[in-house]
Amino acid sequence: MKVAGFTFIRNAVKNDYTILEAINSILPICDEFVVAVGKSEDETLALIQSINSPKIKIIETVWDDSLREGGAVFAVETDKAFQAISEDVDWAFYIQGDECVHEKYLDTIKKEMELCLNDHKIEGLLFNYKHFYGSYDYYAESRRWYRREIRIIRNLPQMHSYKDAQGFRYDNRKIRVKHIDACIYHYGWVKPPSGLVNKVRNFNAFYQTEEWINENCPKQDEFDFGNADRLLIFKDTHASVMIPRVEKTNWKLNIDPVGKNKKLSFRRKALQWFEDKTGIRAFEYKNYTILNK
Repeated sequence: MKVAGFTFIRNAVKNDYTILEAINSILPICDEFVVAVGKSEDETLALIQSINSPKIKIIETVWDDSLREGGAVFAVETDKAFQAISEDVDWAFYIQGDECVHEKYLDTIKKEMELCLNDHKIEGLLFNYKHFYGSYDYYAESRRWYRREIRIIRNLPQMHSYKDAQGFRYDNRKIRVKHIDACIYHYGWVKPPSGLVNKVRNFNAFYQTEEWINENCPKQDEFDFGNADRLLIFKDTHASVMIPRVEKTNWKLNIDPVGKNKKLSFRRKALQWFEDKTGIRAFEYKNYTILNK
């Protein structure tokens, strides 16, 4: 079994992405790792080149910033990386520049790839998600956010990234996946409040015009944490590759998670209660088809 990791990145230093941690978190179970490095305004290329591993394969790309509809440029760059992996690769492990995998999941992930290798009905592996929010001490949940997504796919020519690179399609249809007991830690919303304001503005630049951003995402000192339905205290450990970054944290999340959780509407509270009791998210959008295994 041969496994390739792949990702895309641009302006990682400027935007403080955890790209090194993302790559290094899954590198031990990859035989090669393709990084599509977009032409940047900082030292992103040198940052990726600093990874001391013969597994790393860098391809330099130029982003088409006119592809704003639905964040399509993210899917285009993802596909560039995917198409650059070796032909003899069986599984392709995708990770984004603000994600990480705890080392405690690596054995499970590798075992699942081995178990599913010859079952070609399974075209991908579905991961759980934990979205950290505001700081490394809290994670957030929201019915508007994905709680699961595909991060491992078969190396097939018909596979391609979908919409804004959240998931994948096989020849434009949803792919058949196995839901595995492993989690992706998402750190894209872990920044000081002012940094989160800038993140929203920078992120929307790939979806909207500058006029729209100035009108709907004004520059301000404080960030509105209203996107999350509820905040929860993180009581586990972060991946070892993340520890240096966590220890350098120099801000505290100035928000009361208990008070925030009380602000939900009755409908959202009821739906959350049902999900907590049953594990079923009513009316959930699924970017995949789960096989009964």
